[in-house]
Amino acid sequence: MSEQTGWRGRLAAAWPFEVLPAIDWAAQTPTYADANPALISAALRRAQRKPGGNWFAFAASSSVSDSALGTTVAGRELVAWRGADGGLLVAPRACPHLGADLATAPVECGTLVCPWHGLRLGERRHGTWKPYPAHDDGVLCWVRLDEHADPAGVAPADAPPPMPRPGEPAISAVTRLEGVCEPGDVVSNRLDPWHGAWFHPYSFTQLKVLSAPPADDDLPDALDRFVVDVTFRIGRLGVPVIAEFTTPGPRTVSMRIIEGEGQGSVVETHATPLGPGPDGRPRTAVVEAVIAHSDRTHFGKGLVAAPLIRPLMRRAATKLWRDDLAYAERLFELRN
Repeated sequence: MSEQTGWRGRLAAAWPFEVLPAIDWAAQTPTYADANPALISAALRRAQRKPGGNWFAFAASSSVSDSALGTTVAGRELVAWRGADGGLLVAPRACPHLGADLATAPVECGTLVCPWHGLRLGERRHGTWKPYPAHDDGVLCWVRLDEHADPAGVAPADAPPPMPRPGEPAISAVTRLEGVCEPGDVVSNRLDPWHGAWFHPYSFTQLKVLSAPPADDDLPDALDRFVVDVTFRIGRLGVPVIAEFTTPGPRTVSMRIIEGEGQGSVVETHATPLGPGPDGRPRTAVVEAVIAHSDRTHFGKGLVAAPLIRPLMRRAATKLWRDDLAYAERLFELRN
């Protein structure tokens, strides 16, 4: 290896960015011919048949603290809080006495104190009121609702489906948005990688789908993935990577970087049904976890700035999902 070649290699390793050429948005190569609706629909059907164990992701781990958090999942009003040991607890939101909203209850020594009459509720059953199975994986909070049968027809599981996540060091940020659609509309959006550079030119460029699964209803998991060559845009700079999209569960799409800067980093998108809104139409929450990882020597040391980095990660994800929820809501509108 020549000295010049070695210098270029070290520079590329130290500086993962490339200067992007000016690209006319309308001059991009159209992708509609490859974005076969039958292929996307088949990928959605395969995802929906995967076992979810009746588990639903509903919030970031960091959003459930010493205070009660009220939410709704699949039409069921829930309250989440931390027990005396810091563990996640999730239960019906209505007090079993007269129905007070337990999301307004103070938490004392790991128990909810009903603000109406002082009834204390915790890990134990009280009449028909009892906590649901809950799981905190360190990034997301999950609840298991067994009255909502798993679409794959399998028995309830002890834990949510395993997710492909990077090891340490890593930094995570969770974004949550709601839309008027069904979970399948959100999953369909994520199973259409061809729209990325067209619909999100501020974030993606030079996108090429290297491989996509066939439009078959039965496919081995090893072949059930999309592989994409894409450049993440940061102004006039870009970071080229190769990423794969898979569906670990019936309402989840995972995008994992398999080559390039941040290899192993994951964007984990969960579509959680909320139930009908005031107008009777279904609502779905997008709960998306971005888990960034790097093998660079100083990445771990840089995590001291995590409190400053996380808001930027959430802001970028929110901008993307405002557009993608419009896509998902349009799918629902046309179907209904």
